[in-house]
Amino acid sequence: MSRYQITDDDLKHAAQFRADPLGIPGPGLQRVLNLLRGGPKSGKYVLIVKEPFRRWVLGRLPAERGQPVEVMEHIEFTDLADAEWTVFKLRWKAHTGQDLEEEFDK
Repeated sequence: MSRYQITDDDLKHAAQFRADPLGIPGPGLQRVLNLLRGGPKSGKYVLIVKEPFRRWVLGRLPAERGQPVEVMEHIEFTDLADAEWTVFKLRWKAHTGQDLEEEFDK
């Protein structure tokens, strides 16, 4: 378990990611990304390239290494920024229990 935790103060970093999901993250956002990208792999959301630079689908990593990735063909993206934001929101919710859309719609 990491000694760093995501707090309400980190919402500003989520806003930074939403504004530019493909940009270079600052130190605070990088810490949040490290938390969301690290830890247990089981059930973690990922992007699967269907057509390079054009089309991606959502996937989930399996519980055991070597097992197939769950491919969610019905959740497809043609914009990488939208795809990255979706994965960020899903991982944030899995990590914190907090729905970012509710936070940004206030």
